[in-house]
Amino acid sequence: MTLAEIAVVVGGVLDGEGAADVLVTGPASIDSRAVPHGGLFVAVVGERVDGHDYAGGAVEGGAAGVLGTHPCGVPAVLVADPVVALGGLARHVLDQLDGVTVLAMTGSQGKTGTKDYLAALLAPEGPTVATAGNNNNELGVPLTVLRADATTRYLVVEMGARGVGHIAALCEIAPPQVAAVLNIGTAHVGEFGSREMIAVAKGEILEALPPEGTAVLNAGDPLTSAMGVRTRATVMSFGVDAELAGVAWRDLRLDPTGRASFELGHDGHWVPVHLTQIGVHQVENAAAAAAMALAVGVSLDDVAQRLSSVADVSRWRMEPHVRADGLLVVNDAYNANPESMSAAVRTLAHLGRSREGRSIAVLGVMRELGARSEEGHRRVGQVVAESGVDVLVTVGPEAAAVAEGAKADPAWRGEAIVTASRDEALSWVRENVTAADAVLVKASRGAALEHIVEGILEGTADR
Repeated sequence: MTLAEIAVVVGGVLDGEGAADVLVTGPASIDSRAVPHGGLFVAVVGERVDGHDYAGGAVEGGAAGVLGTHPCGVPAVLVADPVVALGGLARHVLDQLDGVTVLAMTGSQGKTGTKDYLAALLAPEGPTVATAGNNNNELGVPLTVLRADATTRYLVVEMGARGVGHIAALCEIAPPQVAAVLNIGTAHVGEFGSREMIAVAKGEILEALPPEGTAVLNAGDPLTSAMGVRTRATVMSFGVDAELAGVAWRDLRLDPTGRASFELGHDGHWVPVHLTQIGVHQVENAAAAAAMALAVGVSLDDVAQRLSSVADVSRWRMEPHVRADGLLVVNDAYNANPESMSAAVRTLAHLGRSREGRSIAVLGVMRELGARSEEGHRRVGQVVAESGVDVLVTVGPEAAAVAEGAKADPAWRGEAIVTASRDEALSWVRENVTAADAVLVKASRGAALEHIVEGILEGTADR
């Protein structure tokens, strides 16, 4: 599209010499350093940085033009709100792509894992574009859409929400034909106030489905399984109980490395699956992705074969590293909430027992829990104790409640180390681990605990 055409779509004004004829041939980006050649730089004003300050550099680096609010000395389309305009542009482009099927998902946890599995299931069927990283908000969704082109067959979109109405707005940008609600947990409960309000918000994705679409719901989550009344689409469920779920699993086993094997079933047909990712929680993610793939015609046999061969997933999510001396370090530092952290802790305990060494959980703060923050942290501590984790290392004052929760269990024989900072936690781990141990590092993104992982592995090589 030319900038003149984009201006018409978004209701903007052209600025800059020759702007009308400038042709945009690549995707959009809000990072001036990462705009694809011929792409569109979207100048967003953030809390710390004003994207307009980098518009000139973006064009020098290959961007065709800029979408912003005021002149920057380069070809641009000027609008009142670049974020709103970006969403409108994405919807316009998507409407021109007749052959694209949009599959969207939301949930309190597991979105990225499910998205990764689904993209792998669909890619052999045709060109597939999926959300990169965690780009699941009012910026990330349109940026994902604008990576699609006339050859794209499947568009896999992860959708997040910080309040009621957010998912509905994202579905206006990328209306789904298949939509999944994975679960309703306590992530962001501080913003919503309750799990019930989270369910209200997440269920908006189902209300966006057409009657000929498919809603995929978690049969094992009462708040999710009850959402079928919110859509006219066909409902397909997933879960461990084959009598309740259209896509189910049975005979679940974990190998010594924490990887799951099971049978996946649909419509009376059962096939073996062997996941290459760590953690029993991956089974639910895989089943959700399987249900979404089945909804667009992928066979169960193909689903099983492809799930068993998925190797590349998003970074810092149960990402295993083996130090040169044999120490296992699992980097799950991308994000955390009580449910995902509890699942990771249970996997760690299994790994420790399998290796005949100690299980060491290095856990930091879980943010956005609001008034339930202390309760959520203590609950994870209870899981630490119940799972039999040998050593708990908490990082920072807010995470100290995890230690309190663990120590409240009189049956726990483990050790709790409360540290004030990443450096203190790293020092303890480096001085006390042995090669036979298994270490889990997990917290919310803002805690940046990947630095602890790097410090543990420093001076060694994975093998």
